[in-house]
Amino acid sequence: MDKQVTTYGTLYLIPSPIGENPYLEVLPLLVKKTIEKLTHIIIENEKATRRFIKKITPNKNQESLVLYPLNKFTTQEEIESYLNQCKLGFSMGLMSDAGCPGIADPGAIIVTKAHEIGIKVKPLVGPSSIFLAMMSSGMNGQNFAFNGYVPIEKKLRTQMLLKYEKKSIRENQAQLFIETPYRSDTLFKDILKTLNPNMRLCIACDISSSSEYIKTLNIHEWKGEKPDLKKRPCIFIIEGSS
Repeated sequence: MDKQVTTYGTLYLIPSPIGENPYLEVLPLLVKKTIEKLTHIIIENEKATRRFIKKITPNKNQESLVLYPLNKFTTQEEIESYLNQCKLGFSMGLMSDAGCPGIADPGAIIVTKAHEIGIKVKPLVGPSSIFLAMMSSGMNGQNFAFNGYVPIEKKLRTQMLLKYEKKSIRENQAQLFIETPYRSDTLFKDILKTLNPNMRLCIACDISSSSEYIKTLNIHEWKGEKPDLKKRPCIFIIEGSS
């Protein structure tokens, strides 16, 4: 007897805008078409997701949507069940609040489970503040590392910044890191106090927004600048040479 082949649905990784530009100016038409055909979507925030879907697919029936929240309150038991529709043969979506799912985003755990099960993963093209910042920094696009959030505690933060500095010089590797918007200005000041004056620093702020600010200078040159970073999402990139 022939072995029965199980046909799973596809898990679509759906990007969302990171600025206030009209959606179809920063997202390909395929994103809209994919959302139109999906009913089950794993998301971070229901309100934000419904608002986005309503704008990009205004004719879609919102009542037909089944949304699965993935955040710090989601239990392991819930996560284990989230791909059940794919197992039954129906395609699902995975969406981030901003940018690309799985990149600095909790959706990575769902993608891991999809691979473990054997579900096809289909990433859709969309904006990522991390890569847009790297593209526009003028730094080493052949060798870079994203380090996520820096520590909040001042001593640990200083140690981490020095670690990034040493690694950048030793490996000729650009180091990217972030902070919550309300601490962006504090992190900038700590960078100026901590790092070698000859290190290069790029600040990429409000990417893809009308207030976008991207600039790369040496640390000692930044000391003469006073960028307004208060409550603004920023990506910081440092690079040095031996």
